[in-house]
Amino acid sequence: MSNTPHILVVDDHREIRSAVTRYLEKNGLRSSAAKDAKEMDAMLASGSFDLVVLDVMMPGEDGLSVCKRLSQEGQFPVLLLTALGEEHDRITGLETGADDYLAKPFNPRELLARIRAILRRTAKEEPPAGRLAGKRVKFGQCVLDSDRRVILDSAGQETALTGSEFKLLIVLLERNRLVLSRDQLMDLTAGRAAAPMDRTIDNQISRLRRKIESDPLRPRLITTVRNGGYCLSVDIEVLDQ
Repeated sequence: MSNTPHILVVDDHREIRSAVTRYLEKNGLRSSAAKDAKEMDAMLASGSFDLVVLDVMMPGEDGLSVCKRLSQEGQFPVLLLTALGEEHDRITGLETGADDYLAKPFNPRELLARIRAILRRTAKEEPPAGRLAGKRVKFGQCVLDSDRRVILDSAGQETALTGSEFKLLIVLLERNRLVLSRDQLMDLTAGRAAAPMDRTIDNQISRLRRKIESDPLRPRLITTVRNGGYCLSVDIEVLDQ
């Protein structure tokens, strides 16, 4: 029983909490529930969990804020539940580190399938920095400190990266000079295909450019390749061996 994945469902609607936890238990997963962020924090402090299913719209601290701090702690994956049609919440959630999202109302079978897909992926996943873990990497006038997840500019000023920005930058650094499509970047950073009209990667690239480019409107590091995707168009140098 101890090897069975344990899922924490965080939602302020009691009916949804009960229905989801019952369904997960019926399908071979352990599950617990919390009604808000405060109750979630108490349960995380006293128990061991493998994944958090997190509602965006909650009283008190909302799901996007919770997702951001869970991502920064990097302990376990997060699947967001968003209101149908709230594209902004879904994009922001992915940018702050969510591993996937599902719009309400949802089919329980799809929720279960997405949870299992995330668990399979994270079970065999390398550390987020991969072969660059523990290194400092110079590209252009920037240096990435992979342990601290910060960018240092030529003057030594530090800029922190979110979990999703860090994952995206690592993917680009490991494949510098290669053109990567939006679908490839989505697969490499989130382990899923991009949905039609999905602007997640474009938004993440835009936010990352604001942190590493001297002029984000005329990018020289991460360039856009028409009908191709994006490319880290500079050489890299690993400073720490």
